[in-house]
Amino acid sequence: DRVFFCNSGAEANEAALKLARKYGKDKLADDRYEIITAQNSFHGRTLATVTATGQPKYQHGFEPLMPGFKHVPYNDLRAMERAIDSHTAAILVEPIQGEGGVNVPDDDYLPGLRKLCDQSGALLIFDEIQTGVGRTGKLWAYEHSGVEPDVMTLAKALANGVPIGAMLCRDEAASVLTAGSHGSTFGGTPFVTQVALATLTTVIGDKLPERAARMGRELMDALRALQPSCPVIKQVRGRGLLIGIELSTAAAPVLDACREQGLLVLSAGEKVVRLVPPLIVESADIRRAVDVLKGVLAKAKA
Repeated sequence: DRVFFCNSGAEANEAALKLARKYGKDKLADDRYEIITAQNSFHGRTLATVTATGQPKYQHGFEPLMPGFKHVPYNDLRAMERAIDSHTAAILVEPIQGEGGVNVPDDDYLPGLRKLCDQSGALLIFDEIQTGVGRTGKLWAYEHSGVEPDVMTLAKALANGVPIGAMLCRDEAASVLTAGSHGSTFGGTPFVTQVALATLTTVIGDKLPERAARMGRELMDALRALQPSCPVIKQVRGRGLLIGIELSTAAAPVLDACREQGLLVLSAGEKVVRLVPPLIVESADIRRAVDVLKGVLAKAKA
C-alpha cells in the first residue's frame, strides 16, 4: 500500500527493521522489539542489517552487535515457532537465500511463516533485494508461495543498476512511521524513480519473469546433465535465473578458472557457485557458459 524510497538494499532493510520495532511498540507492546532472522541469511552491511545477517563472517570486528535479534535455521518452521515469544516484533527472511548458498525452501515454509505471524501478531518481512524483479521466474519470489508479506524490501535490479532501494508495506504497518520518524536525503528523487519505473515497465511489458523461468529451466537442465562427467557437482538448485551449483570442493578456484575463460560467476558460501545471468540471456549464451563450466568442473578435484 505504501512505499519508502532510499538508495540501497541495506537502507531498505534498515527501514524495515525500524518499522518493525516501531510497530511492535505502538501496536503490540512496549517489549515487542525482537526480530527473528535465519542462519546463512544476508541482509546488508550496516550495523543493524549485519546483525540481522545470519553469517558470523560478516560480523567479525564489528562487535558488540545490536541487541534484539535471534537467528534460527532456515527452512525450519518448528525452530521458528520455538523462537517466537512475547518479545517478537517481526520475522525477516529471504524467499530464497542468495548469498547463503542459493537455498530454496520447502513449499510449505513461507506459508508456514505467514501463519505464525498471523497467530502472533508479528510482521512478516520478505527481503526480495536479490530475488525480486523477475529473477526467480515471477515478478516477486514470494508469488511462488501463494502468500504475501506485510513488508517487502527491494533494491539491486529495481532501477537496472541506478542506485535505489524501496521498502513496501501494508497501510497498517506504514502508519507507525509518522513524519520525521524516518527519512532519506536522496531517496525517491525524480531521476532514480523514473529509471525504476522504466525498468519495471520493461520487465513486465516484455514478460521477462516468464522468460527467466523458461531460460532458467534450460540452464538448470544443462547443468544437471553435467553431473555424470563432473563428479565434483553435488547438487544443482535454484529457481528461474537464480541458480546454485553445490560442489564437493571450494568454489573460489572454479570462479577464477571461469573468469580466465571469459565467464563471470559468483560464489554463495565456500562451496557453491552462483549463476545470476541477465534476464535477457540467450540460449547461445547458456550453451557457451555450460561449455566453460563443463571444462572447468571436469578438471576440479573433489
